[in-house]
Amino acid sequence: MTSTKISLETSLNWLIRLVTSETFIYVVKRILQALLTLFLASALSFLVIQLAPGDYVDTLQQNPKISRDRIDEIKQQLGLDKSWLEQFWLWLWRIFTKGDFGTSFVYQRPVVSLLQERIPATLLLAIASLIVTWAIAIPLGIIAAVKQNKLVDRVLQVISYTGQGFPSFITALFLLIVAQLTSPLFPVGSMTSINHSELSWFGKLLDLGWHMILPTIALSITSFAGLQRITRGELLDVLRQDYIQTARAKGLPENRVIYVHALRNAINPLITLLGFELAGLLNGAFIAEQFFNWPGLGRLTLQAVQAQDLYLLMASLVMGAVLLIVGNLIADLMLKAADPRIKLENLN
Repeated sequence: MTSTKISLETSLNWLIRLVTSETFIYVVKRILQALLTLFLASALSFLVIQLAPGDYVDTLQQNPKISRDRIDEIKQQLGLDKSWLEQFWLWLWRIFTKGDFGTSFVYQRPVVSLLQERIPATLLLAIASLIVTWAIAIPLGIIAAVKQNKLVDRVLQVISYTGQGFPSFITALFLLIVAQLTSPLFPVGSMTSINHSELSWFGKLLDLGWHMILPTIALSITSFAGLQRITRGELLDVLRQDYIQTARAKGLPENRVIYVHALRNAINPLITLLGFELAGLLNGAFIAEQFFNWPGLGRLTLQAVQAQDLYLLMASLVMGAVLLIVGNLIADLMLKAADPRIKLENLN
């Protein structure tokens, strides 16, 4: 009986510490802010979509085999005969009461099931691009800062400016030309090969990675160039600080000065950028997805815009906003973990 009481008290104390911790309070606060942000963003998106001329049914009116009565019946079935305000509130009510984002007009399937199929593909591409970008840009930014104004630094600056100057669609077009010239070295189209289901688990992994090469490069070029420049600038600022000069005067090895003392402080602004970087990759993914026929959220959103598939488009926009908010929250928590001196309340 005594041991049970002690166990309950321990669990209660742990729960109290968790609920009253700075991180928990900050996460709850950000979630509440996110709900308001999502509501305002969805209302604005819904209004903008409604202001666009026409709707999904207008494309059906071009078919002479469909009568006017049938058109009116379809509008009523889809709820398009109501005002945009009524449509919006009914859509929100279904989400809160049933978790139902509606049915796609084009696919005639629940929107949630379509998102469940497409979001993992977009996240896979964005995270792969993020890993490649950071794995290349951070070391090159460090080299450029350490070798400031030398030949290596100047070459890296030229590469950085060139990378930032190329729009994503130009890079994607160039990579498509490369794929055509080197065919069948780099596959273009879909995420997997025709015989994917017949491969072993390791073969499936290699096949997926093989198909990811070109879209990942297309998505990474611009991000890599910008991150390299930022890394160089942040590290140069830190290397000019007095405590770095003091560490060098004490005779510490240069590698220790750069990688232990300087880089630890230069990395904080880069972690802050991580959330925005992830959001930028998610928003820019539709270009790579469209060019390389990658079945992701960006491509699905573009198709919804073209077809004026209202509920699919709204759900795609909301999910994009959710991923943006989650990315920024993860970046803030990573920044706190990297530097415990930082107060989360000051990150707003």
